[in-house]
Amino acid sequence: MKFSDMPYERVDFEEVKREFEDLEKRLDAAKSGEEQFAVHEDYYRIKGHVETLMTLAEIRHDIDTTDEFYAGEQDFYDANGPVFQNLCVSYQKKLFASPYREYLEKRIGKVAFKNIELAMKSVDPKILDLMKEENQIQTEYNKLLATAQIDWKGEILNLSLMNPYLHNADRGVRKEAWEKFTQFFVKNQEQLDDIYDRLVKNRTKQGEAMGYENYLPLGYARMTRNCYGREDIASFRAQVKNDFVPFVEKLHERRRQRLGLDHLSYIDEGVYFTNGNPAPIGTPEEILRAGRQMYNELSPETAEFMNFMCDNDLFDVIGRKTKKTGGYMTYLPDYRAPFIFANFNGTSGDADVITHECGHAFQGYVVAGDPIREHADITMETAETHSMSMEFFTEPWMNLLFGDRAKDYVDMHFEDSIMFIPYGTMVDEFQDIAYRNPGLSPAQRNGVWRDLERQYKPHLDYTGNDYYEKGGFWQKQHHIYDCPLYYIDYCIAQTNALQYKVWMDQDYKAAWASYLKLCRLSASDFFDGLVKEVGLNNPFEDGSLAYVAKQLEKKLER
Repeated sequence: MKFSDMPYERVDFEEVKREFEDLEKRLDAAKSGEEQFAVHEDYYRIKGHVETLMTLAEIRHDIDTTDEFYAGEQDFYDANGPVFQNLCVSYQKKLFASPYREYLEKRIGKVAFKNIELAMKSVDPKILDLMKEENQIQTEYNKLLATAQIDWKGEILNLSLMNPYLHNADRGVRKEAWEKFTQFFVKNQEQLDDIYDRLVKNRTKQGEAMGYENYLPLGYARMTRNCYGREDIASFRAQVKNDFVPFVEKLHERRRQRLGLDHLSYIDEGVYFTNGNPAPIGTPEEILRAGRQMYNELSPETAEFMNFMCDNDLFDVIGRKTKKTGGYMTYLPDYRAPFIFANFNGTSGDADVITHECGHAFQGYVVAGDPIREHADITMETAETHSMSMEFFTEPWMNLLFGDRAKDYVDMHFEDSIMFIPYGTMVDEFQDIAYRNPGLSPAQRNGVWRDLERQYKPHLDYTGNDYYEKGGFWQKQHHIYDCPLYYIDYCIAQTNALQYKVWMDQDYKAAWASYLKLCRLSASDFFDGLVKEVGLNNPFEDGSLAYVAKQLEKKLER
């Protein structure tokens, strides 16, 4: 079914409550594991339908944040989404305590029951009001950024549409664009500080109400970290600082020389060539057609997936002034349909949508028919491995998207992927500090960020930009506000994706077979088991980052 034809109606949560009460009664009355699993299949159906309607409302609100109807629906789900989460957890508690647990574990899997345990530690009726408030504050942040109006040469642009100018080949244009871009954040700094302060305090209260010292244990449970914890991530961050940052700084020095600059300024971040970064050729429609050809040639599985996406209009990628910034892949269970939301802006980021977000969507499509829905509950570091690896697997087709600058794009993407890891890891450490110290003032938080930049990105020079020099850059990073503790998952995944990059350069067919296997395994095992099963090194093992850096340096030398 085409996306525009998918019917929407507001979820009747009173009816949903009655349905869940009935599920729990039937679960209690069941005389065998088989009977309980039959009840569980009804749970899949009810939960999937509610999630479908909520997701439809979210997408249609994000497509036009000024649409009054869907803005009202978003407000409704901000208030009632936590109620639904609590209903699911209440049901899962009964499943967790089932006398037929052994049978159910065989049917559903041990990973599912570990995830239920974490869900039980994440939601409770006593924090529902705080969860509703958290949703409302996040919506306030997104609306503020989505409605940004920047006067650029007489044209009013939002933050996403400024991106081509922030990375323009002309350094003077870049400087002016960054000044305009920064002015928005300077003008709204007090409100941005207030929003984040309220989020930190709200999340801290939730953590304390659940019996934790601060928000971090609650946040880790919500991120479904089911086989590693804070000590593992702290160890990963230490590896990045010790074994990866020195290598990445060499890449920045290569970039400086390539650009012919005396030194790198913040306005040069993300710029790789004197003639400008390669940009996709053609209109958004032509880019989508090129993506369709690419996936039809890559494999039979990707062909089936991309044809389904295009035939059912499951993309909304054109940047518009009232559209939410950023991009994502989401899923509509009733239709077994992934959906990709993005903001094309004429930069290489448009191609990343066709590779990265389609990596997420492809994996979701491949396992859509799995009757055990818990297998779809992949943790984020695994999900991002799917997407970031697809960025590399599609490189042989970049001529379709970049024409004669395909090699420039491949080289830029390779360097950019490596350079991302220190930044993403820094975002995680910033959040770890912020939630360990919820009483920090806005100025102190900014000081923490600036200190971390000196550790993870020592080449950065903010001369001429007082806002960034004082540590304000983090306020443009959506995940810090919207998805607490998420960002490290990208770094773990990028480590996996770079392993695939090295592997596919040696044996593309074998690397692709491993990747396809990883997609199909979905959440049938824990992350550490999955990477071992498909032949990757676990990023948490001591020395893994040093090994990856060594392999990448060899590749660059070649």
